[in-house]
Amino acid sequence: MKSPIVELFTLSTLNSAMDWQELVLSQKCAYLDRKCVKVRKSQPEISIGTCSIQYGAKQPRDVIICPHRFLERGQIFLDCLHLLTLHEPGNALHRVAEIEIPGGSVDYFLVSVRNDKVVDFVGIELQALDTTGSLWAARQQFLNSVGLPIIELSSPINAYGVNWKMTAKTTLVQLHHKVETFEALGKHLVLVLQDDLLTYMRREFNFGHVQGAKLGDAMHFHAYNLQKQAAEYHINLATRSSTDSNGIASSLGLQASANVELEVIHALLQSKISSRTLLRI
Repeated sequence: MKSPIVELFTLSTLNSAMDWQELVLSQKCAYLDRKCVKVRKSQPEISIGTCSIQYGAKQPRDVIICPHRFLERGQIFLDCLHLLTLHEPGNALHRVAEIEIPGGSVDYFLVSVRNDKVVDFVGIELQALDTTGSLWAARQQFLNSVGLPIIELSSPINAYGVNWKMTAKTTLVQLHHKVETFEALGKHLVLVLQDDLLTYMRREFNFGHVQGAKLGDAMHFHAYNLQKQAAEYHINLATRSSTDSNGIASSLGLQASANVELEVIHALLQSKISSRTLLRI
């Protein structure tokens, strides 16, 4: 039976030449360039490592369940360059992780810097699909199938699900809390997600106004698909669309307000940029 684990520790489970024992011992995420941060609650020294899985009985789909999976090749940052409207040739580009703003933390900022001063920025949120239950048995079964000595399984391999509704609603609520800050500053916030999740949002929420991408909108959706190429998988930008803070509010019937001075975010970003955050192409 084919394993529902599509990618483990950033590599395709179709890769028959992979030394899985070495990979499991290293527990390395190539996208973060360090140990995978998804760990077992009962054994925090063990990283789970699952990036994407196959889900669905009638029409199985390969779905991304780890937000760091979107960091492949740094493509998502390149795809936001056009939203740096004050960026000029010669400016340095930085990617800065986890900055707190009114409404919550933003996963990444793509920052344009000239003479060590922040000129412009784009906020980037990563949203993978949340799972229910446990994928541990499916992971262990796959490792058994490639010859690793794994202990006996304690639960069925299908003891998991994908929580489409909670993922979508939680994401939209969080966006609404943040996008007003960006809109007030004349800046852009980008949600990076899988095309399947955006399709679900369009079907289940009021998304009729979220259409083609407009530079004047504060809220942008960059939807990526996960494509199999030979024995590997790669993300590719499928669609771009946008709306404003009122558009996100109308999707949920919620209201929020946020206000912050531009200089405050500039100061936060400048305190984070260094040679280590410099975006290298």
